[in-house]
Amino acid sequence: MLRILSILFVLLGSQVMAQNEQEAVKKTIEDFFEGFHAQDSLLMKHEVSESVILQTIGKDETGNSIVKNQPFNEFLKSIVSIPATTKFKEVITNYSIKVDGPMANAWTDYEFMLNNEFHHCGVNSFQLVKDANKGWQIIYLIDTRRKEDCN
Repeated sequence: MLRILSILFVLLGSQVMAQNEQEAVKKTIEDFFEGFHAQDSLLMKHEVSESVILQTIGKDETGNSIVKNQPFNEFLKSIVSIPATTKFKEVITNYSIKVDGPMANAWTDYEFMLNNEFHHCGVNSFQLVKDANKGWQIIYLIDTRRKEDCN
């Protein structure tokens, strides 16, 4: 009986640790978006690695899917330069987070609002690595964007 209780204790302990790591990953993403919405480049930079890669999947003029790269510094400049009269918000509607040791993946459905109106929706795919000093850091972000089939 003691052996069974010991096994259960270990299993429950690892489950709690995994949930704690998932919450830490989620907090990193939430903090990134807090900076995004506040147009705070320092807060956004704090949540990403120095070598972060940003990509988006779009369509070319013939409707074929293409992957577009965006340097992080250009992304920051574009966010910071949005006029104060423009209201924008990316609303995460769902999280699916997987963690394996120092690596995590977060798949987040979202809706993007511009001036309080729906603009587009899509999915973000975040890859994160846990740094011994900085904690969870976003190393890769790719997203999709569409105006239809958002439910």
